[in-house]
Amino acid sequence: MPEQEREQPKKQLLHLVFGGELKSLDSLEFKDVSKLDIVGMYPNYAQAYDAWKDAAQRTVDDAHMRYFIVHIHRLLDPESGTVSETD
Repeated sequence: MPEQEREQPKKQLLHLVFGGELKSLDSLEFKDVSKLDIVGMYPNYAQAYDAWKDAAQRTVDDAHMRYFIVHIHRLLDPESGTVSETD
């Protein structure tokens, strides 16, 4: 069996990017949850960060618009306890 087939596949580290208009600048409460912008789900932090940055830059003139990256893999497997700058 080739060595590539014997290697364990990398663990999928899902990340969700979403955003929307906040009620106020000092709150994380959205003005209208039905109007949230779900940018997408990404297999790693690097791709999620690129999507977040693109979405945030498109709305840079609106101070109430905020985008977030959610580490879905941490919610799915909270026991793993592994946290790094790239996840």
